[in-house]
Amino acid sequence: MDKGSVYTHTVRVRYAECDKMGFVHHSNWALYFEEARTEQMRAKGITYKDMEDDGLIMPVKSMSIDFKRAGRYDDLLSIEIWIEGIPEIRCTFMYKTYNQNGELLNTASMVMFYARKSDLRPIKIPSIISEKYGF
Repeated sequence: MDKGSVYTHTVRVRYAECDKMGFVHHSNWALYFEEARTEQMRAKGITYKDMEDDGLIMPVKSMSIDFKRAGRYDDLLSIEIWIEGIPEIRCTFMYKTYNQNGELLNTASMVMFYARKSDLRPIKIPSIISEKYGF
């Protein structure tokens, strides 16, 4: 992993995101990762809304999470995100989540692809994105 390409997003766990055991419910991790990814894009000068308005979408092909420790109510999460390899059509986003004590809570990957919104046909990574990310 090239540390220069890692973006870190922070989020505080809200009470409603926890299950009866007091852990972050597993379904919320996808939301946290989505937020981290869109904020990473925003930091690069790209908004997902503008992409959609330009007719481009990024559907999820697959997602995997390996849980190490539980996230809990009021934890301040640091989610590291970076892109693995150089994408052409598919783009693999990698994640590591730490709590405020620096404990690794999980690792994850999400494979997405670029497609035209009009017909859902996959396309090569648009030049504006490859330029902003330095591919």
